[in-house]
Amino acid sequence: MEELKQVIIIRTDIEMGKGKMAAQVAHASLMSYLETDKSNKAIAEQWLRNGEKKIVLKIDDPDKMKRLFDAFKYKGIPCALVSDAGLTQLPPGTKTALGIGPWSSSEIDAFTSALKLL
Repeated sequence: MEELKQVIIIRTDIEMGKGKMAAQVAHASLMSYLETDKSNKAIAEQWLRNGEKKIVLKIDDPDKMKRLFDAFKYKGIPCALVSDAGLTQLPPGTKTALGIGPWSSSEIDAFTSALKLL
């Protein structure tokens, strides 16, 4: 059985308090999970049964994050890009995080292995 995980990529080039960052990671996790549940319910359920493995990585380039989002979409891997509502610390529409999967660890790693842990 292929190992499944979810990866959250958070931007570190913008000023966010720890609470704000945690909220953005939570948004990315839930949004991406829901995308997986819509496209492949069996993978979503297996991930839930097996402990919901999550990895949080950092990125300091919004263009690179958008390119990763586009690459995952192209490959058919469920993902979600978080746009902040602009109610607190950031301007509306700021892209703060990218959630990927849950999905095959090896397929996610093919795109994210160069990124560092948060």
